[in-house]
Amino acid sequence: MSALPFLPGNTFNDITKTKFHVSQTLGYRNGYAIPGRPRLGVGGEPLPFNQLTEEELDELANTKPSLTYGAASKPAPVEFVPAFVAFDKKVLKFDAYFKQTVHESPQEFYRIRCVSIYYYLEDDSIAVIEPLVENSGIPQGKLIKRQRLPKNDLGDCWHWSELNLATEVTF
Repeated sequence: MSALPFLPGNTFNDITKTKFHVSQTLGYRNGYAIPGRPRLGVGGEPLPFNQLTEEELDELANTKPSLTYGAASKPAPVEFVPAFVAFDKKVLKFDAYFKQTVHESPQEFYRIRCVSIYYYLEDDSIAVIEPLVENSGIPQGKLIKRQRLPKNDLGDCWHWSELNLATEVTF
């Protein structure tokens, strides 16, 4: 049969083969499954494999790998992310209060009103909002709409690092 040409349609099965099982490669040692290398192929035929000699293993261990396709390429640069994308929907909230003088009532001289200061990191803008209290008779809600607020006459605007605990700010 070895003299026949190896062409499609001219391949023949060996009728003397009777073993067509796959050899077992999973063994157990101390109760643990240990996979092994298959030594026999389908039908009990030995599988060819490359076994390295000690000299070849020593040569592989002692050689330094070299690049075959030229110099190493530079890593990709870090992708630039603009501030308005990086800080989108990131808001710092500060709980604050202010004293409001009362001229109309002889019983009280001032009122303490609680507010929330929202600092938007994407554009350094600030909003001041007072929570709504029903039947208070005082206008509440947004006291200062979202905008960049100047902190002095030179036109410098507030920055998040200047809003700290126990500090007085004047808007």
